Amino acid sequence: MKKLTYGDHIRVLSPSNSIESLGGFKINLPAKRNLEKLGFSVSFSNHYMENDLLGSSSIASRVSDIHDAFKDNLVNAILPTIGGFNVNEILPYLDYELIKSHPKIICGYSDTTALLNAIYAKTGMETYMGPSYSSFKMKEGQDYQSRMWLNAMTRRSYNLVPSKEWTDDPWYDSAQQRHFKPTEWKIYNMGSAQGTAIGGNLSSFHLLAGTEFAPKPDKYILFLEGAEEEDYRTFSRCLSALLQIYPEPQALVFGRFPEKCGISEELFHFILNKYPHLQQIPVMYDLDFAHTQPLFTFTIGAEVTIDTISRSIQFKTK
Repeated sequence: MKKLTYGDHIRVLSPSNSIESLGGFKINLPAKRNLEKLGFSVSFSNHYMENDLLGSSSIASRVSDIHDAFKDNLVNAILPTIGGFNVNEILPYLDYELIKSHPKIICGYSDTTALLNAIYAKTGMETYMGPSYSSFKMKEGQDYQSRMWLNAMTRRSYNLVPSKEWTDDPWYDSAQQRHFKPTEWKIYNMGSAQGTAIGGNLSSFHLLAGTEFAPKPDKYILFLEGAEEEDYRTFSRCLSALLQIYPEPQALVFGRFPEKCGISEELFHFILNKYPHLQQIPVMYDLDFAHTQPLFTFTIGAEVTIDTISRSIQFKTK
């Protein structure tokens, strides 16, 4: 698959929540301007302004927009507007042969987890867990976020490195004051490992269980994180279910939980202590992906090597 280069074209669409859930089209135009400053042109899907009773759009509209983006030879990459709650509705209706025959970069987070892993499972095409379109309107932390996104978008191999500081304040509201805290990637269990990266948002990834859309690589490393509404009960039960579906990960990498989740370090360790396998593999946590800001970007379906001693995470893509 072609990597992103300066001057390429990005199509923005909404496979889950519509732009109206973030205040509407105009208020999010700073994201478009920031992507243009990075050297890319931006267009929006045919049904981009559609907004129904659930703050989304019809299955037919969302499927059509995705197919149009993959078919359009002028489009080099695809960015969802934001996550949401219902992207799994469209999975049975996508033409995966069309997607496979027109491979393109697609990057998003949160609910987009289900779409990204399904595309990888059905086509073998690498996808990207990272900022959505609206993430690019965030001001503070954007230098790190954009740099990490460009590393993954433009290079065949890249390293993940920590941000200097993080916040879980509402990034989409520029009027709110930011409260940054120093970043510290942490180790639950030491070791090194290599495997194929899969995962993303824990609840969204769990939606694929038992379906044809769940990825099944031989050796896999799970990247998992929780959204603001996912408290310790949700985390505990979803992790238990997931480790029954994927019982032998080579390593586990957890994104930083927002403070609203109420998952203290003591509670987090208590939950992980239940699983003997997690005492035998590398486990890292409090990393910069998903529902805190800023985000790094990583490649689903790519080979990743982890070494907890050096806190090194290296990706090699096709």
